Amino acid sequence: MKKTKLLLVDDESGQRKMLAGYLEKNGFITEQASSGEEAIQVYSSFFSPVAVVDMKMPGMSGIELIGRLREVNPFIQIIVLTAFGSVETAVEAMKRGAYHYQTKPVELEEFLFNLNKAAEQYHLVVEHKILNDRVRETFGSGEIIGKSEAIKKVLELINLAAPGDTTVLISGPSGTGKELAAHAIHSLSGRKENRFVPVNCAAIPENLLESELFGFEKGAFTGADRRKPGKFELADGGTIFLDEIGDMPLTMQAKLLRILEDHKVERLGSEDSLTLDFRLIAASNKDLNQMIKEGKFREDLYYRLSVVIIPMPPLLERPGDILLLADKFLKEFSQKLGRDISGFDPAAASSLVSYNWPGNVRELQNVIERAVVLSRGDVITLKELPGLKTSDTESLDNLEKIADVEKAHINKILGRLNWNIGKTAEILGIHRNTLRAKIKEYGLSQAD
Repeated sequence: MKKTKLLLVDDESGQRKMLAGYLEKNGFITEQASSGEEAIQVYSSFFSPVAVVDMKMPGMSGIELIGRLREVNPFIQIIVLTAFGSVETAVEAMKRGAYHYQTKPVELEEFLFNLNKAAEQYHLVVEHKILNDRVRETFGSGEIIGKSEAIKKVLELINLAAPGDTTVLISGPSGTGKELAAHAIHSLSGRKENRFVPVNCAAIPENLLESELFGFEKGAFTGADRRKPGKFELADGGTIFLDEIGDMPLTMQAKLLRILEDHKVERLGSEDSLTLDFRLIAASNKDLNQMIKEGKFREDLYYRLSVVIIPMPPLLERPGDILLLADKFLKEFSQKLGRDISGFDPAAASSLVSYNWPGNVRELQNVIERAVVLSRGDVITLKELPGLKTSDTESLDNLEKIADVEKAHINKILGRLNWNIGKTAEILGIHRNTLRAKIKEYGLSQAD
């Protein structure tokens, strides 16, 4: 098992050496520093994923050291040591980016557990950043945006599915980015130099679907005045993406199943088979399992398609990503339309977060484009967001700070989930200790 590097910063020599000895027996490689200044010098060459920092030291404070270490490595996970009764200091440290805090005297088993979780978090964060960078290189401004746990899981699944040739089924409501996910899989795969061929099964009339997918020979039917390759043939060497596969007729489902089994296609009007090399990715906004029960979708085809399933979450399940996406679209459309708009006022931001977004990311994109067109100022206000007012946003005249928006949003999510801290933190895309700190900061209680 690979050992994890850890920087241990504490001015108390006895405690520092005791902790280092314990951690080295439990899978860590430690480097020690007796002050913040020494820690900065050591870290430039040691560069560990995790650090333990005492909050109260002579010279540079623990709070300042957290900032300095994160300047060198933005992904470092820091656990702070604080005296019993100094939780407010620990909360401040977590606002500055610390992962967790540990009160003195240190309970060793709990300490080890938190350090292992911090190391795991570091690797997840770095992998998420690397994948986002790879997707960003491919798509430019079309990258998959978000910090929520739901979208992190999507990115992890894309990263795992991309290298192979297994079929992938992407599920989720309309507007959640299923085609973007499919394109990401293709562009991160060994087939990226070849074609990505999207087909919307719902948009092609049933009597034309077969000829579109498989192609036809000249004279195959009235009006076939030339040979035409089908979508599968065009995807030879690359990826074919069948969107809304739940709308495919049963007769076509049987033919698709056969093609998946032998990768052979016959053009309409031809007796010869073409052996093709393609990867198939499918998507549906329908419940295919329910369609199987109703006899509208073949069970054997479902099992061939669903080797890997990637569920795309609706925007309602990732509220912490709404303003990130809105800011992205605002920058894109402001640039495209030649407008200088800096952001959203608090009431508009709250309205965006409170709205249910039945059309998901696509609806949000359209709303922001319309707002940019309608705007006559340098910020988006509620006037540019018609139709988004809810009971939560009708009396926002007194809101002046984004902090008020955040407080209201956290309180609303907590209420919906009966104050389940773990689930609320997951939906908000933050650590549960960060959530507890914000509950304390905003003075929230279950009685609110």
